[in-house]
Amino acid sequence: MEKQSAHCESQHEERCLKAVGLQAEQEQCGAADPSLVAMETVSSSPSPFPDSSPSMPPGNATAHDHYSGLQKSLHVLSMVVYSIACVLGVTGNGLVIWIAGFKMKKTVNSVWFLNLAIADFIFTFFLPLSIAYTALDFHWPFGKLLCKLNSTIAFLNMFASVFLLMVISVDRCVAVAFPVWSHNRRSPELAARVALGTWGMAVLLSSPYLIFRDTAVSSRNITSCYNNFALSDDYSAEETRRLWRMRHKAMIITRFLCGFLIPFTVILICYSVVAVKLKRRQLASSAKPYRIIIAVTVSFFLCYFPYHVFSLLEISQNSSSHEMKMALYIGIPLVSSLAFFNSCINPILYVFVGPDFKEKFCQSILSTFEGAFSEESMLGSLSSRRKSRSASEAEVPRL
Repeated sequence: MEKQSAHCESQHEERCLKAVGLQAEQEQCGAADPSLVAMETVSSSPSPFPDSSPSMPPGNATAHDHYSGLQKSLHVLSMVVYSIACVLGVTGNGLVIWIAGFKMKKTVNSVWFLNLAIADFIFTFFLPLSIAYTALDFHWPFGKLLCKLNSTIAFLNMFASVFLLMVISVDRCVAVAFPVWSHNRRSPELAARVALGTWGMAVLLSSPYLIFRDTAVSSRNITSCYNNFALSDDYSAEETRRLWRMRHKAMIITRFLCGFLIPFTVILICYSVVAVKLKRRQLASSAKPYRIIIAVTVSFFLCYFPYHVFSLLEISQNSSSHEMKMALYIGIPLVSSLAFFNSCINPILYVFVGPDFKEKFCQSILSTFEGAFSEESMLGSLSSRRKSRSASEAEVPRL
């Protein structure tokens, strides 16, 4: 995020918040207003996630050159990650949608994985906009509507993915704890309705970015896509800045609680119950089919946990210190890239963590994904342990 230029006092302050890397204009800047340093703007971070990167630390020309070179390297790295995630995500999730949606028998598992793939596909499909934005030195030529949609879809993907993982964990927990009840009630139709409900919640929680996301044109004719949390063109008033800070903090805390802490607490509780139940019933071998969903859950945790940590650090009391500014300046672009790279990992996990991978690797792609999603392979180990047909059928929804 640039420091404010000397003429910021006579212009709208938020309009002066552009890319950190515009070195020439930075040299005209005075000291940044502390209330604006923490402001989020995608122009300061190449990620479609509208999180802030702190302004470049003050210092002499040599320090500025050093930070400018570091920033350019981070931007190049980001574009490389974006491109890889885009190619792998669109093709991989596209294949999952084609196979799970059109080539496989509809099962509860296929409904879950189909919706996860749709969430990831939509996000990676929009990544070229972020690649172009970064390549154009954070000039947004795509209009206000796409500015709003780009950010909204990023968080829609995050919320939809974690809610679906939570729903899957509850489904597995109920199936193990109440196998007969689950067998009688569990169906692809019910799963589809539950998945639709998770999409509704994800849309609700990501919709504020449709409201707050905005575009602004600078004196250099550079269009920025940023978060106008105060919904104002004048950031000179203290009341406007206070409102901006309050909404900024509320958005980050809500995102952390609803998009990470609460869902993962539920996931941990559910899988703890599953582990205890399977151990008591001495069905350890039947836990193997859980490898896919556990791998997907762990990958989501590893990719998004650093992102939420840095988001919370951004609004912490120590965010104004020089060390913290440097950590955020370097870390936020990296953790943002890691977060959305998660969207291209799942199809790879379906193949490499799926049952009987060594045998299925040489088969067609369709057979590989069918093996990953098949409920029959999940149920075989359980069925063999039952003494009667009725008992075996009661175990069918367990996994």
